[in-house]
Amino acid sequence: MNGIIRRIKILLEMIKFEHTVFALPFAFLGAFLAQGGIPPLKESLLILLGMVGGRTAAMGFNRIVDLPFDAKNPRTKERPLVTGAVKKKEAWAMVILSSLAFFISAYLLNPMAFKLSPWVYIVLLAYSYTKRFTPLCHLFLGLAIGIAPTAGWIAIKGSISLLPILISIGVMFWVAGFDILYACLDTEFDKKTGLHSIPAAIGVKNAFFISSLFHVIAFFLFLAVGLLADLRLPYYIGLFGVSILFILQRRVVSPNDLSKMNLAFFTLNGLVSLILFCFTVIDMTFFH
Repeated sequence: MNGIIRRIKILLEMIKFEHTVFALPFAFLGAFLAQGGIPPLKESLLILLGMVGGRTAAMGFNRIVDLPFDAKNPRTKERPLVTGAVKKKEAWAMVILSSLAFFISAYLLNPMAFKLSPWVYIVLLAYSYTKRFTPLCHLFLGLAIGIAPTAGWIAIKGSISLLPILISIGVMFWVAGFDILYACLDTEFDKKTGLHSIPAAIGVKNAFFISSLFHVIAFFLFLAVGLLADLRLPYYIGLFGVSILFILQRRVVSPNDLSKMNLAFFTLNGLVSLILFCFTVIDMTFFH
């Protein structure tokens, strides 16, 4: 039993399972807004299964196809797949099982969710190749994660509207903004190996500016969401908190000091999705 638990822990470490916090609250935010309150238990569990399955499949696939690069990069050379702590066949098994969970959840939700699931799946897996071709890979990652709120909405409604699309575009720019900052750690490696990123293309200082611009765009899109959904004071308090986190990221790291990138990348950005979700729930539960 201890051996099985240890294997599961290593697999979860490989895919950075804790980073699910970036997308999952936004999926439930979309579901909550679609329902106008707490979504039914069945749909909530299927959303959870689909989100975890989709993200696990995407991250497992990413680790497999990026293995040649990860083995050469000093920052990633200790990843479980590189060191051999996880075998390639184990990673593929995880991808296949997670993919099945993703499609099964979509099938059990509603016809529209199932019809769109192959296209979503393609986006989730295709991201892994974008760094090979374009510095706009950050926006593609944003798109992959940004699908979450629209997916949550469709899971409940079985249809689509402007509101979840606005949230999704906001999430896309938010994710792209912090991914640009994180990519600054690999600027020299990307240049050396021919991989593409905004920091590698235009330099770290200019990349920080683009990241800030993307977060300003995300802020105004989230503001538009509040207006369109007729949300009240709690939502805007949460949005103010998000804006503070955007600013804090640029106090924690700078073009000349990337040493605290993990704090900026995971801790602060993990709070963004949680704060926006929690304050939206408070708003709709007690102020509508």
